Amino acid sequence: MPAGPSELAVIADETCVPEFVAADLLSQAEHGADSQVILISDNESVINAINIEVEKQINVLLRKELASKALMNSKAILVKDIAQGIEFMNEYAPEHLIIACKNDELLSEQVTNAGSVFLGNYSCESAGDYASGTNHTLPTNGYAKSYSGVSLDSFVKKITFQKLTKNGLKNIGKAIEVMAEAEGLQAHKNAVTIRIKK
Repeated sequence: MPAGPSELAVIADETCVPEFVAADLLSQAEHGADSQVILISDNESVINAINIEVEKQINVLLRKELASKALMNSKAILVKDIAQGIEFMNEYAPEHLIIACKNDELLSEQVTNAGSVFLGNYSCESAGDYASGTNHTLPTNGYAKSYSGVSLDSFVKKITFQKLTKNGLKNIGKAIEVMAEAEGLQAHKNAVTIRIKK
């Protein structure tokens, strides 16, 4: 299924609030041992400050054991610049992506693969779960490359209809014949050829 264990990725620069980022990472890690959180930054000091905060905050969680197991599957990654971080995130295609950076809105324009994106220091993922109005059923495990979150559109059954005229088939017939022949589907080709000859 496109929706599986929870994941969160955070891209953070020197303008992030380490306490906030740590809280966000733990908010997803507490879902279960199979959850994964990824921290990306171009600043080693930022990563260190966030990791210190994670260690402080995890100790007061009721689901500390689950969060600790999830953190064992998680990573903090130092990149050369935020552009490389965005590139990595687009390949990872996280369920949730927080951009805790100075130019969050500008950077968001480069995001091509994510279930839901949260911009700035005050846009916590928990808001998306409970109150901000965005979808809470999102693709995980890289499925954000080809799926969106569940929406009303997910429950709409669609049927396509087509009607070709003699002239219409004559205009596109050659393309159909060439493609069918290239695939070795002679009967497909013949279904067009027989009509054009008639």
